[in-house]
Amino acid sequence: MVGRGLVVLIGAIALTGCVQIETPDKPIEINLNINIRQEVVYRLDGDAKKLIEQNSEIF
Repeated sequence: MVGRGLVVLIGAIALTGCVQIETPDKPIEINLNINIRQEVVYRLDGDAKKLIEQNSEIF
């Protein structure tokens, strides 16, 4: 049992490699195509609407 575990341990050590991280030569470019649409809706109650229609020269 111990001999088999030792073989597995040595095999696992042999399979582990070195991880290398290198920075890229060129800057990273991210292109985002974003379309932003904004809608503003005004809803007036009946009294306010009448007031604006009666005094349209003010607005």
